Amino acid sequence: MALWGGRFQGETSALFKLFNDSLPVDYRLFEQDVLGSIAWADAIASVGIISASECTDLKAALNELLVDVQGDPAMILASGAEDIHSFVESALIAKVGNLGKKLHTGRSRNDQVATDLKLWCQSEGRALLERLQCLHSALLALAEREFDAVMPGYTHLQRAQPVTFGHWCLAYVEMIERDISRLNDALRRANTCPLGSGALAGTAYPIDRHALAAALNFAAPTLNSLDSVSDRDHVIELCSTASISMMHLSRMAEDLIFFNTGEAQFISLSDAVTSGSSLMPQKKNPDALELIRGKTGRVYGSLVGILTTMKALPLAYNKDMQEDKEGLFDVVDSWAICLDMAVLVLSGLNINRPNALAAAQQGYANATELADYLVAKGMPFREAHHVVGEVVVAAIEKQIALEDISLEELSAFAAIIEEDVYPNLTLEACLGKRDVLGGTALRQIKQVIAAKKAQQNVR
Repeated sequence: MALWGGRFQGETSALFKLFNDSLPVDYRLFEQDVLGSIAWADAIASVGIISASECTDLKAALNELLVDVQGDPAMILASGAEDIHSFVESALIAKVGNLGKKLHTGRSRNDQVATDLKLWCQSEGRALLERLQCLHSALLALAEREFDAVMPGYTHLQRAQPVTFGHWCLAYVEMIERDISRLNDALRRANTCPLGSGALAGTAYPIDRHALAAALNFAAPTLNSLDSVSDRDHVIELCSTASISMMHLSRMAEDLIFFNTGEAQFISLSDAVTSGSSLMPQKKNPDALELIRGKTGRVYGSLVGILTTMKALPLAYNKDMQEDKEGLFDVVDSWAICLDMAVLVLSGLNINRPNALAAAQQGYANATELADYLVAKGMPFREAHHVVGEVVVAAIEKQIALEDISLEELSAFAAIIEEDVYPNLTLEACLGKRDVLGGTALRQIKQVIAAKKAQQNVR
């Protein structure tokens, strides 16, 4: 039975029903719809629309329906209802008869679905926060384990200056912390209750909306009924937050894919997150990381989709907004499994320290140290930069490292170069000189790890 049939005399087209019905998507809001209905039963009982005993019977039937569906989830889709609200109301009427028809008094599907969706976002958002915290912990643990594993740092994907794998991990720790902050902010802004806004102008009954919001664990009720039923900012913001976080995951995946190549061989991935080739038996492919990178695109697509859906809608509710859920659900599912997969990848990751160290020793990553040495001797940096560039060209021609060039050859480029240059060109010197907040010196890395672990313990 449709919730709106009285106005119509003709039959609904089967094609239109297929086109219009949203149950195959919004069935995921079942629990939230029941919880909102229980709260609404209390609300209308408080203003005398139903009696206390009727309220008790309605709530008992709704809780019974929760148990029924937990035992047989397929019953929702098998019902053929138009949407999840129709399913819940029809099932309720089947349990308590005409009493079930009283529940929707003063309520619209417009404020009902807005409430259901915000409740779902709050619940899923909290679960995503836990997943982000797990990834944060995994990165921090890996940073602590490998804080001194030397590797080349890159700009333009060219070897630039030596860093450590611990420092690399901490870069992504910072990104994940910002993701956590953004998600917390998004959930805080979404923590308002639309229920009681009616179709668009507010309910006609003197419902205490503050009490109603509190009953559903919202911080407060919404303050404008037009906005309440047509607001999907929380969907957009959750998709946006997910997109930024997925961008971070994709960058991390790309780094690790490169580190895992035969050309780099800085890391090895566990068998648990890799697959083989159907043709080439020697292959061990980083499929988990590639899928994280790939799923980022579909998350972006859902964000663009909801933005495009909402961009020209007049106030208040429009049926276009039924398209808000499928993309959102896919975003949350994709983000959640990618976060879980990233943790699994990191948990089985091993560092090939000799290879990473050898790579850091190549590529003239200590060229800046030679320039700094010349600056310390009184040469202007721009001139020192030019001189060291010439030294690098000579080293490339000889196919040797800077530290392997003789003092006689070095002093030919700048007479101020003396024997004390060589200690400045070691990897230890390169790392140790970056002993500034945020730098890659081992002392700084250990301090950051200790501070972040302390913050974790406080949380």
